[in-house]
Amino acid sequence: MDFASLIGLALALAGLLVGHTLDGGRFASLIQPAAFAIVVVGTFGAVLLQSESTTFRRGMAMLRWVFFPPKSGRQPLAQAIALWSLSARRDGLLSLEQYMGTKDVFVQKGLRLVVDGIHPDKLRNLLETEINAFEFGERQAARIWESAAGYAPTIGILGAVLGLIHVMENLSDPSRLGSGIAVAFVSTVYGVGLANLFFLPVGNKLKAIVTDQVAQYEILLEVFHDLATGNHTRVVEERVASLLAKR
Repeated sequence: MDFASLIGLALALAGLLVGHTLDGGRFASLIQPAAFAIVVVGTFGAVLLQSESTTFRRGMAMLRWVFFPPKSGRQPLAQAIALWSLSARRDGLLSLEQYMGTKDVFVQKGLRLVVDGIHPDKLRNLLETEINAFEFGERQAARIWESAAGYAPTIGILGAVLGLIHVMENLSDPSRLGSGIAVAFVSTVYGVGLANLFFLPVGNKLKAIVTDQVAQYEILLEVFHDLATGNHTRVVEERVASLLAKR
């Protein structure tokens, strides 16, 4: 678990709630199911409207990375690259076929292209296309959280307007004015709070994770190109050093 994310979320909520109570506010006054429904359901409805269903589902599935980020595969990958280089130098490129059982689709494709004897320049073009497609899909999925951060404050304002409409409709009944005013103000709090304390940080963190994955694939692309061109083992070792530069 990423405890930094957990602590960060806890601090953000604590700052909001403590500040509210220090001024004499009550925690219960922030619990407004109507306001929550307007902001949260409305926000995700707008995000789903602008996104493809597969992109939306992928973005929602990526949420777990905020607290349970993917395990770093840099060290095992570096070891695998060293093994590929040694095997290719001793037994030829066809010997790399035995390592194609990996679950990583990009690694499978790279090794297959090397084993099949694809021209190094063509190999580079194919793998660059693969990386670009991967990056585009992952970034689009992560971007739904940025979109949510953009919609939430505006929908919070819509909730505030609906609350005020409720107030105006019940001016003759003072007992019902309080609930309408509460929905009006709390909707704005939910919209702005969720956007800046959750949606936007989540989107930024997911983009950082995707960027790291793409960086690993770009190094792998160079490794496969080195193997296909028969570059010296020292060149591959430098690629490994670059891969391990970020722990």
